Amino acid sequence: MSKEAIAVSASAVTAKKKLSSQFYKKGISIALFSGLMYGFYSAFLTLGMTKGVWGDWYGINTAGLSAFAVTYLLGAIGSAVNDTCSAVWALLYAAIKGKLSDFFRCINTTPGRVMILAALIGGPISSTAYVVGLQMAGSIVIPITALCPAIGAILGRLLYKQKLTKRMMFGIAICVVASFMIGSTSIGGDAPKGMFLGVCIAFIAALGWGFEGCVAGYGTSMIDSEIGITIRQTISGLSNLIILIPIFGMMAGGINISTDLVVKAFTSGPSMIWFAIAGLCAFVSYMSWYKGNSMCGAALGMACNGTYSFWGPFCCWIILGVFSGIEGWSLPPIAWVAAILMVFGILVISMNPMDLFRKKEVNKYESA
Repeated sequence: MSKEAIAVSASAVTAKKKLSSQFYKKGISIALFSGLMYGFYSAFLTLGMTKGVWGDWYGINTAGLSAFAVTYLLGAIGSAVNDTCSAVWALLYAAIKGKLSDFFRCINTTPGRVMILAALIGGPISSTAYVVGLQMAGSIVIPITALCPAIGAILGRLLYKQKLTKRMMFGIAICVVASFMIGSTSIGGDAPKGMFLGVCIAFIAALGWGFEGCVAGYGTSMIDSEIGITIRQTISGLSNLIILIPIFGMMAGGINISTDLVVKAFTSGPSMIWFAIAGLCAFVSYMSWYKGNSMCGAALGMACNGTYSFWGPFCCWIILGVFSGIEGWSLPPIAWVAAILMVFGILVISMNPMDLFRKKEVNKYESA
């Protein structure tokens, strides 16, 4: 081979490695963006549940609703409205991309049924628990729900016999310590009423999302992630509307109660504006998470998405506390420290943090 050919070959290899490095970095940026969008989703969802008819339901006289209805039925309706809006955005996106027929075709396949199972776990159970926790305890529950990667790692060991290394166990321990730091703010004498229960309910969301992650990981390995997300959001919204809300309605006094509240929620213009924005943010967050995972790896993508344990409280503080002037959305310093610690713990579970520096060194030598 001539010197010219060798030089051209080396130049091609260098160019390829440079493109791979840029692709990897872009994947990290997209995965980080998913965490930020999840924070905005949480903020706009909560803002929507203060507007229009929701202001009457959560008002001083609670519009004649029982304590159970205010706490749990309204939480389920808020989750259902948001997931339905998110499903509409997902279906519109699938239609624009020409994948709507793929969506209907994949539903009745094994991977599609797996995604349906994931949606049933993450929708009626976890999403509702998340919304109820937000309403009861505020944004302090968001880092608690970020325990889902730690729970997912433990469930992966129990269900699929996946290896649980010392590094992963150390990361889980960090997350547990961070959750106790956050939980400590809910048991003091000056803690708001219902805050401890809200934190406990947030653990239910983390458990459900951890289990959903194990199930959905299997489903999205066999179908287009964009189709998988569309299935997830659509089934989540429908299952909330036709399964969980009627059950809560009967527990609150009759199924007619839930039907009446759902109709009022979907026809409340001032709140639906914010629900539509929240649904869009939720859809973009999921889309960015899956796309980031495919570009930088599922482990690092999970860690980047886990930054919502910081962005969630931050966005709620900005949107609800600063711009909307709603009291009670500031966090004590220990909660901010714990949120950042939770992000680090998730990173340790997902990958060896030193690999980030090794990757940087490799890229530096590749571009030299």
